[in-house]
Amino acid sequence: MAHLGLIDPDDASGILAEEYDAAVARAGKVFNIVRSMSLSPESLRASMGLYRAIMFGPSPLSRQDRELLATVVSSTNECYY
Repeated sequence: MAHLGLIDPDDASGILAEEYDAAVARAGKVFNIVRSMSLSPESLRASMGLYRAIMFGPSPLSRQDRELLATVVSSTNECYY
């Protein structure tokens, strides 16, 4: 089984600490899906920017529709994040 050495929130600094702080503000904790990108903070920042654009940016889909679509895709992919 593969193992990634992820960076804990207590050990984060710079961009990673900022992204972890934003995650806590958003969700109350740093979920593993966020920690999985901890070895590349720039990628994490870009990924979160894409997420915000998709989920909160201008769209003909409502916020509720976007969440429902994300849930269906995750379920279909057997991804429980």
